[in-house]
Formats: sequence, structure tokens, C-alpha cells
Amino acid sequence: MLVASNRGPVAFSADDDGSLIARRGGGGLVSGLHAVVGEDAASGGGDTAGDTAGGSGLVWVCAALSEADRRATRLAPDGRLDLAGHDTGGTAVCMLDVDRVVFERAYNAVANRTLWFILHLLYAPASQPSFGSVFQQDWLAYESYNTMFAEALAREAAPGAAVLIQDYHLTLAPAQLRRLRPDLRIAHFSHTPWPPPEYFRMLPDRVASAVIEGLLGADHLGFLTAAWAEAFCRCAQATLGVDIAVDRAAEIDRGDSAGRGDSAGRGDSAGQGDSAGQTGGMTDGTGQPRLRYRGRAVRIGVHPLGVDSAALVRRARGHDVAARAAEMRELTAGRRVIVRVDRTELSKNIVRGLEAYRELLREHPCWHGQVTHIVCAYPSRHDLPEYREYTAAVQRIVEEIEDEFATASWSPVRLEVNDDYPRSLAALSLADVLVVNPIRDGMNLVAKEGAVLSRSGAALVLSREAGACAEMAADALVVNPFDVGETAAAIHTALLMTADERRHRCERLAAVAGRLPPRRWFRDQLDALLA
Repeated sequence: MLVASNRGPVAFSADDDGSLIARRGGGGLVSGLHAVVGEDAASGGGDTAGDTAGGSGLVWVCAALSEADRRATRLAPDGRLDLAGHDTGGTAVCMLDVDRVVFERAYNAVANRTLWFILHLLYAPASQPSFGSVFQQDWLAYESYNTMFAEALAREAAPGAAVLIQDYHLTLAPAQLRRLRPDLRIAHFSHTPWPPPEYFRMLPDRVASAVIEGLLGADHLGFLTAAWAEAFCRCAQATLGVDIAVDRAAEIDRGDSAGRGDSAGRGDSAGQGDSAGQTGGMTDGTGQPRLRYRGRAVRIGVHPLGVDSAALVRRARGHDVAARAAEMRELTAGRRVIVRVDRTELSKNIVRGLEAYRELLREHPCWHGQVTHIVCAYPSRHDLPEYREYTAAVQRIVEEIEDEFATASWSPVRLEVNDDYPRSLAALSLADVLVVNPIRDGMNLVAKEGAVLSRSGAALVLSREAGACAEMAADALVVNPFDVGETAAAIHTALLMTADERRHRCERLAAVAGRLPPRRWFRDQLDALLA
């Protein structure tokens, strides 16, 4: 079995003397895959692997992200870090020495500034996007980047191996790999939302077709919700026209737990078009709709990632988490605690969340001095100007709230900008209200982690456009992420909720959150690919 992702399980930095220091790679995808792949490596890898990686049969192909990564890669035979003696957690790791300029164009210009914006509906069409000659050069780099992955996978894979390719950085790799190794079983998983055809068509026609055709090189395509899977099917039809057919013998299930919630109570069951307020009862690709293209059938599956509740709770019992929780209890001084934990990613909608908190304080003075909003907003992608500007906007509105409402004895909001995982866990454990209001999100595991970690039973204010809403709408206070007034009203309702109601809702949300932990989520994808 092989896994391919932009970010790998190992990252390097240079010590003062120039020696390389290996550490575990960052990011949510790495955390989730590291757990399940590492366990499979320890157990021998099941029945899916070849002999390329020794006893485990597992190979993880990733890109070198820094100069230290590139140096480590050049010193390793064919980029195989495990063969160079590095601790790779029991998994064979093939790190690709991608030229820095190629990586910059492929990763930042195309993956993060184009595809991410399309997938999350972040463009303002009156002025963006605009595709010219510079973008064409960027796109060539993205093609080269994907080709490097396809060639490495083809080289490392044993006959008939299973290959699981991850996310929007590698949309072209499935078709490229199939041309090189038609014997392989190939899956691709999208950790993001998928846009409706009308939005997807903002991409240049050649690029839109390349993305769809690239993904259709897989045998199985996985999505976090039925809404995203359905949107992809619609985009494929709109882009490829008569060349593609959708076999809907088994329609995507929309279950009755989905829908747009009521900001004053439990969610109802009215699905909202392409939004994440649709749920899929599917947990694997067997019997699901198939796309038929150029004589091949591609299965579509929905795999809603959850959390490993037991492991998360164990981690939250650590001394470092307890120390930060004690600091926060002193800071909040017995007040009700409203929490959000996010990267300063444009899609996370932090500014509107803070605007809603400000409106709460303006409309309901009874909460003055009675609540504290802890905002863990960790800077993201600061090499892109849009993200630097967004982080500054978050800081500005926090200052405005402080200027308007703070007193000598009360600070209404506490902004934390230094990434601190123990602090995030501590904040989630102390929350009375958790605000998760993304513009659009593939899943948003914070909503699930908060339900599992909450000690007193947190009320969840949840965007209907978060993938998690497909599973959690019934017990969350579901809001339109663009409606600041509705979000403020939902926070007010959450604060007024009785302790018993909050606790019962939170218990049900925690049960949902732990239903598909990473190991089972990963195994379901593999089973669907091999079915």
C-alpha cells in the first residue's frame, strides 16, 4: 500500500552546527494518516502491500517543503528517508526533491491561491480570478509537480498495490499514474469541499477538464460528505458533457439528520442545495454511484472523518494541558467561556465570528462582564499576502472589541496567535459555547474535538456550510455563516441554554464525533478501493 500527500510524516530543520534534525510533520492530514498508517506498519500492513518497503509494505510519498527537507532528500538513496536511517515511524518514506520554484508555483500559486479558492468559494468574481500568461506558467509547474508524484508512486509500487492519493494538491496524479501503471488500484480522497459547476467553471476550460479527468484516473473517489460527492458528479457532467455518464442505481443518500438548523433550537431536516447541510449514510464506496468515462467505472464514496475520542481525551489529560487550563480558569475568573480554535485561513470566517460576538455584546448588555471569548487564531500561509492581511483583520477587530467594551476588571476577548496545541485542547475542554462558523469546510474536526473534550458540555454554534453539519446538525445551533445577526442570536441562545440541555446535546455530538475515528475512516477507504 502507498500513500501520497503534499506534506509527509517527517520534516527537517538544521541545527546550529548544520546537522539535520528530524521531527514529525505538521498538519491535520498528517496527524490523521500518521496514526492509521503507523498502526498498519506495526501490524504488517494487512493484505494490500508489496515488498518494496520491507516488512510493512507501506510507502508514503511526499514533497520536500523546506531547504532542510531537500538536503535530507538528496542525502537519502532515491529520497528514501527510512533507508538513510531516519526515524520515520515504521513507515517507508519517499520524499521528493521538488525544485523550489516549481514547488512555489504549484503549491502556492495553483493549489492554495487557485484550487483552494475555487473549492471554498472564496473568490470575489467582480475582480478575481484573472488567468493570464503567469497562471499558465504556474499550471505547468502544477502538472510537473503531479508528474513527480506519479512517477515516484509507479517506481515504488509493487504489482497490484493499492495507492491512496490525498487532496487537491494532487488532482492530476491519479490519471498520470494509471497511464504509467494500469495494474495498480488507485484511490483519491478530497479533504476539502467541492464547488457547484457554476463556480467550478471559473477555472480555464483546459484546467477544469484536466482536474476532472485527472481525478477520474482513480478507481475510487472519496469525499467527506454526500454534498461534496454530488457536487463533484455535477461538475464532471458539466465539464465533460456526453463523454461521461453517471450510474445512479444507488443514489447518494441524504438522510434526515441534515439541514439548515434553527438558531434558537435544534437543526431541522431541510437540506440546502449544495451546502454541507446534506448528509450521506454511506461509509464506503460499495454500491454507490459510479461515473463511467472512457470505458472505465469510477466509484464514488463518502467517508466522514471523525476523531479518536479515547486518544484525544488521554492527550488532554497531559500536564501541559492542565497547566494551560489553570491559566485560562484564572483569566476567565468564573465567567462563561466562548471558544473558537482556528487557523487564520480565509474560509474559517473568523472576522464574521468576532463581529457576531461584538453584536452579542451590543444587543445583550446582560453579558457584559459575564463572558470571555477565547480566540485561538493561529497564523496560516503567511507567505501569501491575502492571509497576512486576514490575520491583521482578525487582530484589528479584537482591538476594536476591547476598545468598545473592556473595563478595568473585564477583558471581553483574549486572542492567542501563537500555535499551541495544549492550549487549544485546554480551551476546548473549558468551553461553554464553541463557535465553528466557516464559510465552507470539508469537515472541520474542531467541532468534533470540542464535543469530545468539553467537560461541562459545550453548546455548538455550527455553520451549515461545514462538512460536520451533515452529521451534527440535530444537536448543534446551525447558522448561515454570512449572517452575523443570526450567529449572534445563536451564541445568545447557547448561553441561555440550561446546563442539562447543553450536556445532553454535547453527549450526542460526542457520540457522532467518535463514530468514524481515523483508523476506521482510512480502512473504509481501503476496503472500498479493494471491493
